[in-house]
Amino acid sequence: MHTASRPPRRRSAPPVHRSRADEVYEQLKRDVADFNLVPGDRFTENEIGERLGVSRTPVRQALFRLQQEGYVEVLFRSGWRVLPFDFDQFEQLYDLRMVLETTAVHRLCTDGQRVDAALLEELAAIWLVPAAERSSDMAQVAQWDEDFHCQLVAAAGNAEMARVHRDVTDRIRIIRRLDFTKQARIDSTYEEHAKILRAIQRKRGDQAAMLLRAHIETSQAEVRKITLHQVHQARTANQQR
Repeated sequence: MHTASRPPRRRSAPPVHRSRADEVYEQLKRDVADFNLVPGDRFTENEIGERLGVSRTPVRQALFRLQQEGYVEVLFRSGWRVLPFDFDQFEQLYDLRMVLETTAVHRLCTDGQRVDAALLEELAAIWLVPAAERSSDMAQVAQWDEDFHCQLVAAAGNAEMARVHRDVTDRIRIIRRLDFTKQARIDSTYEEHAKILRAIQRKRGDQAAMLLRAHIETSQAEVRKITLHQVHQARTANQQR
């Protein structure tokens, strides 16, 4: 199969100073999202510091930040542990995602002045392609799927809505990636995204919102089936790449 033409455009932004603690924080979040660290894993600040080549201070600062966000917990005299999945919280985040995205597609179909048409064109270049040109790379499609939903909200022109949606996306990323371990899910994602985009292009807000709701509910149902065994399988597969 061919790979879709190009990834979504990244908006340029002024450079932001990043501390060593920020870098450690981002790396540890990637480790969780990429299943290098999975629920139940234990580690110490020294182990992280040695692996990343930094002192304990930025490691500790990063871990306290991750603790506040519900990724890890500190263990009395024995280091840190990656927290188990909180599926009740994931359900709530999916509900919030549903509200944000369906609101966004209604605006895309009615508020022409604020819509970023270029973002929608970029999505069409990826998802409205012949079957022979679709990507079969699961990791790539998982990232494009995340970008699809983020760009739909961003294109609606409400910066605060987009900011909240990015936060929700960040917090459910690890389980969304587990939804792209089967070719059938990739195929259905292409089909469903294409239908949503065509409804938006035709300014059919109710239809677009209905299709989007069904699409998210399908993903949500798959997430409910996730087991710890699947997480460990994902880590094994990731390490073998």
